[in-house]
Amino acid sequence: MYFLMIRPQQRKAREMRQMQSALVPGAEVMTGSGIYGTVTEIDPDDDTVVLEISSEVHVRFARAAIARVISAGPAAEAEAALADDDEVDHPTDSGTQADEIIKRKD
Repeated sequence: MYFLMIRPQQRKAREMRQMQSALVPGAEVMTGSGIYGTVTEIDPDDDTVVLEISSEVHVRFARAAIARVISAGPAAEAEAALADDDEVDHPTDSGTQADEIIKRKD
């Protein structure tokens, strides 16, 4: 019973807390009520975030009201891009293989 009901709920709640604690200004998010906005300010003292939902329209929400992160924001995207660049496979022997094929034809 524990593995079928309680543990998945605990895991989902833990993932939600991690997502909400990792919010950064510039991230595009959706609230639990379906309002989309961009995080402009995070107040760690009282666990609130300020979202810009339209040009010059700022609304304060509880951090727990954020249901989903649409895009992570410029800082997080830059870090992800650097991580992607590190994972690119760089051919090490492609030049030597091409040289061997040319030598064989000669």
